[in-house]
Amino acid sequence: MSDSLLSNPNTPNNHSSLTEWLDYMQQIHVSAIDMGLSRVLPVAEALGVVQSAKDDAYVFTVAGTNGKGSTTAVIAQMCEAAGYKTALYQSPHLSVFNERVRINGEMVSDETLIDAFSKVEAARLACELTLSFFEMTTLAALLIFAEADCDVWVLEVGLGGRLDVVNIIDPDMAVITNIAIDHVDWLGDNVEDIGREKAGILRDGISLIYGATVMPVSVQQAIDKHQATCYRVGQDFDYREVDASAWQYSNAAVTMQLPRPALSLTNTANALSAVLASSLNVDSTAIEQALQAVKLAGRFDYRKMHNRHWLFDVAHNEQGVEFLLAQLLPLWQQHLANQSSSQNSSQKNQAHSKPASIKMLFSMLGDKDINKVVQRLTEAGLPISDWFVAEIDYPRAASTEHLQGILSSYVDDAQIHDFARLKDATQAVINASQPQDLIVVCGSFHTIGEALAALVADNLN
Repeated sequence: MSDSLLSNPNTPNNHSSLTEWLDYMQQIHVSAIDMGLSRVLPVAEALGVVQSAKDDAYVFTVAGTNGKGSTTAVIAQMCEAAGYKTALYQSPHLSVFNERVRINGEMVSDETLIDAFSKVEAARLACELTLSFFEMTTLAALLIFAEADCDVWVLEVGLGGRLDVVNIIDPDMAVITNIAIDHVDWLGDNVEDIGREKAGILRDGISLIYGATVMPVSVQQAIDKHQATCYRVGQDFDYREVDASAWQYSNAAVTMQLPRPALSLTNTANALSAVLASSLNVDSTAIEQALQAVKLAGRFDYRKMHNRHWLFDVAHNEQGVEFLLAQLLPLWQQHLANQSSSQNSSQKNQAHSKPASIKMLFSMLGDKDINKVVQRLTEAGLPISDWFVAEIDYPRAASTEHLQGILSSYVDDAQIHDFARLKDATQAVINASQPQDLIVVCGSFHTIGEALAALVADNLN
């Protein structure tokens, strides 16, 4: 292999910043996504992370099309509340890279990451291999968890399962949240192929939590092959809403009434099932504490900023939008009721000349099915008065013109406001909205991240 592929004269030194390391790692491999484990396994073994996980930790691995972030967050919070030193690996991040690597809920420091990157780079060069950005950074996270001697590792699969770098670690408990069409260039264009990839996280004799009512044949075949024990929602466990503050979970062994978390009940039920089916000692007190504490930025994330009401959600495919809408419709009704109560109590009914509406701040990656996402959002019956669109600052971003072209097939051109940068669109939606409106930001992790960055910038009004 060419030396130029292995090393670079601009390799950061031990005193370089985290930003320099991240920039460097994005340049040292021929493609951003390069699925397969043949290159990464020798480096992982040289670092000792595979053996460390096997010997010293209980590992949850979570795959699926949607809901992985929420599911891993709930599992980690429950294990931490039970007293286990808990590692959590998620991707991508919204604001800072450190969000991806947490121990007991705290992001690891820049210095910890830089030290791990240096060690991964040394092992990579010793093995004479090139690695992608995701492979390098995932190995760094696993090394950090191993060196911190964490009791529990909660790992979110990045893409698929079978060939994802996370899958170098053998899980003790597997979770597949759901299976839908996404990432067709890498996983296939049908649920059987996609299910086969996601079921690649299974190992002989382990347990699987399956969080959807429909299971592809390919997943059942993988379960049979590995003689895994499968717990399915609607069959082996279930849940229901009780009221705004409580929900009920049940399986063959227990029925529990629990505080309602800030995250999806679907994902929470999957996470709870995984914890209860594990060999860990997590009691009802720890579960309740975790549900009251758990949160995850960008997942049905309701905030008030700049005197406006915002809802941030990373929904970026048809299934994700269906889930968003299922929660958004009741939230909108509650939002209207709250606004009405607030206006009546303050006797300021005349202060608002227009009824409350929903403003959409929207952008997506170009390799997603933008048409289906827009179709579902526009046909849901929500009072969306305006769309503010801009291109994300990311290589795979859909252009503003492409977004506008798709939207124009569903809404009047007068409702579409296009901008060169998401920062400008964020400022514009503030200027065009009223305090009683709801601004929904969705379409991609990158959309949420850029919007939040703009909102905390000093030069936004």
